[in-house]
Amino acid sequence: MDPLLAGDLADLPGLLQTTRDHAVRLLDDLEERAVARTPAAVRPATLPARGIGAAGALESFGERWAPGFSASAGPRYLGFVTGGATPAALAGDWITATLDQNGSNRSGSSAAALEDETVGWLRTMFNLGPAFDGAFVSGATMSNMVGLAIGREWLGEQLGVQVSQEGIAALGPITVLSGTPHSSIVKALAMLGIGRSSLRSVPTLPDREAVDVAALAAALDDLGGRPAIVVANAGTVNTVDFDDLRAIAALRSRYPFWLHTDAAFGAFAALSPTYAHLVDGLDESDSVCVDLHKWLNVPYDSAVQFTRRRDLQIRVFQNTAAYLGDPGPNPDHVHLTPENSRRLRALAAWFTLAAYGSAGHREIVERDIQAAHQLGARLAALPGVRLLSPVRLNVCCFTFPGDIQAAVRSIADAGDAFLTPTVYRGEPALRAAFSNWRTTPADVDRVVETLREHLR
Repeated sequence: MDPLLAGDLADLPGLLQTTRDHAVRLLDDLEERAVARTPAAVRPATLPARGIGAAGALESFGERWAPGFSASAGPRYLGFVTGGATPAALAGDWITATLDQNGSNRSGSSAAALEDETVGWLRTMFNLGPAFDGAFVSGATMSNMVGLAIGREWLGEQLGVQVSQEGIAALGPITVLSGTPHSSIVKALAMLGIGRSSLRSVPTLPDREAVDVAALAAALDDLGGRPAIVVANAGTVNTVDFDDLRAIAALRSRYPFWLHTDAAFGAFAALSPTYAHLVDGLDESDSVCVDLHKWLNVPYDSAVQFTRRRDLQIRVFQNTAAYLGDPGPNPDHVHLTPENSRRLRALAAWFTLAAYGSAGHREIVERDIQAAHQLGARLAALPGVRLLSPVRLNVCCFTFPGDIQAAVRSIADAGDAFLTPTVYRGEPALRAAFSNWRTTPADVDRVVETLREHLR
C-alpha cells in the first residue's frame, strides 16, 4: 500500500476529527462569510507525482480554494432556488459517503428498501396517492426528463408504437404544450429527441404565468384527437405562479394527453395549510417533478420523480444484462432511472425527515414564506423599487430604474446577500428566493439594508 494511503488509514479517526473540526469552522463562519463574492483567481496547480496526504490536502484546500467558495448554504443566499443542509441532512450525507452504497440494486444491501421508504414518506408529504411510485434522481432537470421520457412512451402506447424499441422516429410529430415551462423542460426535450421546437407556448392568464386553461383546451382541440404531452407548473421560477392543476386534468375527459407537473419547489406548499390549495390536483398528474436540494434542505444533488405508470418507466429505463436479471414486481432502481451506478441520495433525505418530521419541515417552509412576504413589503416601500408580481409564496420578483446587472455584481461583492437577475415579461428584474432553513427576519433586515444601498 502507498505509504501516504497507509498512514491515512492508520490515522483515520484523527483525520475524520480534523475534517470535522474544519467543517465546524466553515459552518460557524457561514452567516458572516461573504455570501457569493466574485472569487479571486487561483492559478491551477500541476498534478502531484507524490501526494501530501489527506491532512495536507485539507490544508491546501483551506488555503487555495475554500476562500472562494460561496456561502450558498447560508441564510442570505437568495439566488436561484437554493436550500442548505439541515443538521440531520448533513449527518446523513456524511454517513452516505461512509457507507458508499451503490443504490442501483437490491442485492446484499438494504439501501434500495430505505429509498423506497423515503419515497413513501415524500409521497405522503406531497399528498400523492398510493398509485404513485418514485425514485431519486440528481435534480429537477433529470426528474423532468424522466417524467417526459415516460410520457413519450405513453404517446407511443396511444399510437401503437413502442418507442423504447422502435425509436422516436416511429412516433411522427410530437406536440408538447405548456404555459410557462422552466428551461429544464426545454433541455429535457432536446435530450429525449423530442426536440425543442415541439414545445408550443400556450397563452397565460392576464398578468400571470399560470396557463389559460381555455386556451390550453383550444390548443388540444387543434390537434384533432392526436395525443400530446402537457407540462403544467406548480410554482414558476419568476413569480411562483401555479396552474389550475385540477382544471387541466379535467380536460383529459375530452382530449388524450400525458400530464407532467413540474413542482420542483412549489410542491412544498402542500406542507402549509395556508398554501396547500395552490397544489390542489397535483395527484391528478401522470408524472411529477420535485427537487429536494431546494426546500427539503438536503445537500446537492437530490430530487425525486413520481409517476403512475411504473410499467412504462421500466420499459424505458430497463437495463437488459444477464447479471442484472429481469425487473420483476419490485424492480431494482437500475431499471427506473437513467443512471446505472447511483449514490444513495435518499439517506440524507431520510435523515432530515426522520429527525424533524413533516412538522419541522412545515416550519421551515412557512418561515421562508413569511420572509419573502416581509421582504416584498419592505421593497414596496423603497423609492423606485417596483414589485412585478404579488409575493405568492417564497420569491420576490422586482425591478428598479438602474442597471440590473451592475446591481447584481455590487450586491454580491458587498457580501451580505446574493440575488439572481431575470427577465419578466421583457423587463429586466431581480429575484430573491427564500428556501434556506437558517433564514430569519433578522436576515431579511440585512438584505433590505443591502438593497437600499445598492439599488440606485
